[in-house]
Amino acid sequence: MTSLTGLTALVTGASMGIGEAIADTLAKEGVNLALLSRSEDKLVGVQKKIQERHVNVKVAIYPVDLQDYKAVDEVVEAVVSKFGQIDILINNAGLALGAPARFWELPIELVNQMNGTNIAGVMYATHSVLNRSMWLKKDGTIINISSVTGLECPPFDGEAVYHANKACLEAFSNSLRMETAGSNIRILVLRPGCVATHFHQQRVQYDQSAMDEFFYGYDPLVAEDLSDAVLYMLSRPGRTSIKALDCVPTAQRALTRFDREWNQRNGH
Repeated sequence: MTSLTGLTALVTGASMGIGEAIADTLAKEGVNLALLSRSEDKLVGVQKKIQERHVNVKVAIYPVDLQDYKAVDEVVEAVVSKFGQIDILINNAGLALGAPARFWELPIELVNQMNGTNIAGVMYATHSVLNRSMWLKKDGTIINISSVTGLECPPFDGEAVYHANKACLEAFSNSLRMETAGSNIRILVLRPGCVATHFHQQRVQYDQSAMDEFFYGYDPLVAEDLSDAVLYMLSRPGRTSIKALDCVPTAQRALTRFDREWNQRNGH
């Protein structure tokens, strides 16, 4: 396992859920953190918790809208100025809005918001980090948080934009991996399955009955499962790339097939 101590990671969508868990896991390994999110109040809370648990790492927060390239680039410039370089970029921020409305029933504002965060936001952060740090030293690791839905269309309404966004992220990652040849930069993709986080609550418009139905009979992933997967990917030797990793509940046998007797069989 390669040591990550002293490296600097920039994490988007770091104010809750998977992003917060990733930040905490990396801090435990001695990684300094630049945490990005739209919500300054939530970022302050995350920063406080991480610094209380991990006193030897630096944690800086940057409230920013990833859909604004100039603002993103200014934040990346500030991070490089503070930390010297960015060794790890975790493109975690993402949105799934409007379900179960079908594509043509969505307000165009929601379409633009999802495209702006899930595609443009990833590209903006990556573009700036490469230009201001990683490409200059020809080194670093970028992990794009995709989804198992990026490879196969979800079986329910309301996912056209999100599914297209994640499919785009898969193609972007594959192309970027090719274009960064001639460097030691690794381009990796993590594909979560069903996760019990605020993200899925938002996806079903905070309908608890819909959440209960979705997760009936099995244990979904929790955010820490994904942060453990990120740590595994990052800690491989530099000569090794976990190009893509699917991390799903064992009961999720395929995108549309769930073993809903899992809890009963395993005494949960």
